[in-house]
Amino acid sequence: MRRLLIVLCALFLAPTLAPAQDSMPPAPYAYRQLDDPAKEAKAQALMETLRCLKCQSQSIADSDAPMAGDMRHQVRTRIAAGEDPEEIRQWLIERYGDYVSYTPQVKPITWPLFAAPLVILALAALLLRGRFRRKADNEGDKP
Repeated sequence: MRRLLIVLCALFLAPTLAPAQDSMPPAPYAYRQLDDPAKEAKAQALMETLRCLKCQSQSIADSDAPMAGDMRHQVRTRIAAGEDPEEIRQWLIERYGDYVSYTPQVKPITWPLFAAPLVILALAALLLRGRFRRKADNEGDKP
């Protein structure tokens, strides 16, 4: 009975908690640029290569989603602290997975994705070569 009561409370409270996350104020650097133009340029360049996990079709630089604002804040804070953009990218990939980066990485699990187009092109070249060779042989047999 106690478990049922907990499950029912969770079901009724869950819809009210989700909007609360979106109504929180944005992180300080979500919409404010860094004072140093060189550091802001580094942050902007990095943000354009990171995918918004909520929008999925926009970078965090272009997205207005609260999560993208939090990610922009993290990038700017870490750039201001002197971290290298590639270190920040790796931290975000560790935290959110490979999908967060628009720059794909070759790993043992992903190498077939990079090799497949080359294999398909090689097979197509072999098929076309055989087809053209047969066509040339057939034309040579005609009087």
